[in-house]
Amino acid sequence: MRGIAAAVLIVIVAWITGVLTRTFLSRVVHRVTLKTAWRWDDALFERGTFRWLGRMVPTIVIQFGVPLIPGLPANIQQLIVDVATALMVLFAVMAVSSMLSAIEDLYRQGSGQRSIKGVMQLLNLALFISAALVIIVSFTGRSVGWMLSGIGAMSAVLMLVFKDTILGFVAGLQLSSNDMLRVGDWITMPSAGADGDVIDITLYTVKVRNFDKTIVTIPTWKMISESYQNWRGMSESGGRRIKRALYIDAASVHFLEDDELASLTRLRLLREYLGVQGDAIARWNRELGDDAECEGNRRRMTNLGTFRAYVTTYLQSHPDVHEDMTCMVRQLQADEHGVPLEIYCFANTTVWAKYETIQADIFDHLIALLPEFGLRMYQQPSGHDVREVLVSAAPGRAE
Repeated sequence: MRGIAAAVLIVIVAWITGVLTRTFLSRVVHRVTLKTAWRWDDALFERGTFRWLGRMVPTIVIQFGVPLIPGLPANIQQLIVDVATALMVLFAVMAVSSMLSAIEDLYRQGSGQRSIKGVMQLLNLALFISAALVIIVSFTGRSVGWMLSGIGAMSAVLMLVFKDTILGFVAGLQLSSNDMLRVGDWITMPSAGADGDVIDITLYTVKVRNFDKTIVTIPTWKMISESYQNWRGMSESGGRRIKRALYIDAASVHFLEDDELASLTRLRLLREYLGVQGDAIARWNRELGDDAECEGNRRRMTNLGTFRAYVTTYLQSHPDVHEDMTCMVRQLQADEHGVPLEIYCFANTTVWAKYETIQADIFDHLIALLPEFGLRMYQQPSGHDVREVLVSAAPGRAE
């Protein structure tokens, strides 16, 4: 009876100390953390570090109280002590794990841009493996060296089991040390179907939220074994590239006549170009002497070249085109679709919707202005074009 009474008393004392500890930590410590200006104590409380530490107190009471129970067999006493020790180790590991999570939270809330979640997960894994070894050793009575020798014999199996962990750890180190990937980066990885923002980087996976709001999960090791495009440089530069071509119908390209030149002088952005270029061409032609009578010897302005000069000036004066980045208009090799006139410049924003609006406004203006230069966009015949030809060729149609 004395043994039973002592056992009940120890259990009651352990329970009371546990309740008192939890009450103290949940009320007193919480009030203290709210009053301090430090952030680390708030993070520790939110992650439950103090709660796990409080759960260690009853196990300590049981460990010291069990030997005081009279008449308790030695094997039962040892078993209870081992179980209490295992629980204490588990609670201690959980407290350290929550502390690591709090450190990660503080790092993420601070100025840290690189993800350390993979490193924290690896530390947690090592922590739990060590705790498991300690618990097994306490139950079996074997030495840690004996356990490690057994693990060495199973190294091949362990390498297979922890293959993804090892690959993920190595990949995480490379991604972090070379600053290849951060949470918030926009990446494009066609092989994985990823085109969106990185929302999480862990030891095993990288999560990407695509622009259609789907989530793509990519193994971390794949980020160093396969290529992907990171748009961070574009976001940090403050400008996004516009690279698109207008396909001009080659049949509409011609030399400008005097009346056309006179009409184009109405365009404010062309006046300086027409004046400078006109003087240079007139001077060239005068120096030809009698050879100037042949039109093939004279220099003349073309509607396509003049349009290219207009587009260049238009982009340089556009308020939404980045003035400190490359801006040019170039003519590419003509093909079956006409003469490509490529616009190459940078919008002064990286916001997707604004960028698309700026790009569309530029090309809307240029396409609508082509007839002023006597130019036409190349376009494959549509059903409407065919119908117009058939109607115009119908017998009895007036010309």
